[in-house]
Amino acid sequence: MKSENYTGAAVQTDWLTRLGVVGLGAIAAPVLAALATETPLLLIGPHGTAKSLLLTRTAEALQIPFRHYNASLLNFDDLVGFPVPAPDRTLEYIKTPASIWGAGAVIFDEISRCRSDVQNKLFPIIHERRVQGLLLTELRHRWAAMNPPTTDNQDSGYAGSEPLDKALADRFGFVVQMPAWSGFSKAQQLAVIRAGDDGVSPEGRKYLADLLGRTQDLLSDMTVDFEEGIADYVQTLLPLLSQAGIALSPRRANLLYRAVLAVNAAAQAIDPGNDVSDSVLLALRSCLPQRAEGIPVPEVKLLAAHREAIRAVKLSPNDPMRAILAATDPLDRLKLAIQANRLLKGEFSRVTADVLAQLPVGAREAAIVHLFETGAVGRLNAAVASQIGEIYRDIATPPEFSETLSASSSRYTTWGRIKDLLARLDPQDPRAHFHANAVASLFARKQLLTPDDAEKSFAAFSATDQRVRLA
Repeated sequence: MKSENYTGAAVQTDWLTRLGVVGLGAIAAPVLAALATETPLLLIGPHGTAKSLLLTRTAEALQIPFRHYNASLLNFDDLVGFPVPAPDRTLEYIKTPASIWGAGAVIFDEISRCRSDVQNKLFPIIHERRVQGLLLTELRHRWAAMNPPTTDNQDSGYAGSEPLDKALADRFGFVVQMPAWSGFSKAQQLAVIRAGDDGVSPEGRKYLADLLGRTQDLLSDMTVDFEEGIADYVQTLLPLLSQAGIALSPRRANLLYRAVLAVNAAAQAIDPGNDVSDSVLLALRSCLPQRAEGIPVPEVKLLAAHREAIRAVKLSPNDPMRAILAATDPLDRLKLAIQANRLLKGEFSRVTADVLAQLPVGAREAAIVHLFETGAVGRLNAAVASQIGEIYRDIATPPEFSETLSASSSRYTTWGRIKDLLARLDPQDPRAHFHANAVASLFARKQLLTPDDAEKSFAAFSATDQRVRLA
């Protein structure tokens, strides 16, 4: 794979522009991939970012009957029609022009403003093309749109736009964030300002049909080696994302695998010179349900996980970094790194620094003791070795500090709890002095602010010290 530097401009906009939708080149490939694979698609963006226009123009271009529902106003009868008893004592539905029967595509606009009871009834439609247990045989495309949701931790969402239920969000194979107006070129902004409502031209319909055919052909012609490489990438990526606080379900792992293949095919159909790493990253960005749940996705962490996974795919099967990157638990990664004597100094230093940054206080100190006791500290580069050396110095020798505390202060209460905890240690245990020095030095460095902090760090040191010393 080539360099993974991503730019939206790398993806051409021809098929969207031909439908009269301007400036959305950055999402052209994932939207095309969703069409080619008939995978549920969710668009997220502020008002006025052409979510509804993109979906309705696409349905028109595909020349299939579609229904466009405002989910915030939707009643279930609007979907299925009015139930009436049938002669065989079952229910039949009186169909209306607005009911879902016979639709080839369905658009649920404002899905994040939908009542929870209606949202539950949309679930089987999106997940398995069923309503009231009945298969919607003609339904091919399931699409939805929403504004960014508001959560307790952020105020950048829209009032009334609620986070989607996790299970429902996880049924959308593609969760695509709309490009911002600020990212449009001046020519694109002018084109939007001057746009009319001419509909979709016959040429635009034919262009999309041809593009879909090319995408599907490319998808079916992918080599086994390429598919295995993408599966390897996804398997390696998941624990890296989990370490970054971006947890994905096993179902999402399968959806991500399929999305990467489909987006790569779509990107190649649009631009035969497409860089595979660009399309892999684009698929990843377009496949995270957290965006619909109102959970921020840190771009720096996402990009770092992607780069590590791409790098791991290039490693030989026997390279120890593959096992290290695949390990979800930080301590497991540290133990594997210590055992892997063939790791270069830079790789070992990077793994060690990353692990120590993820460990809570107490656990971090125990891990540092282990690094010195095993001699692994000598494999670190100077910068990392110097940082952990300062911490080890405080653990290896009893800390000396003096502080006047008021009996009413939280520091006084916390120190009292620390003394109670240290009294539990067996002075005959050779590990006790490390344990005591670690907790006392954390207090001296003001990293333990409450009695609860003291108890957690005390327990974390003990548990970690035992784990790292096990063979």
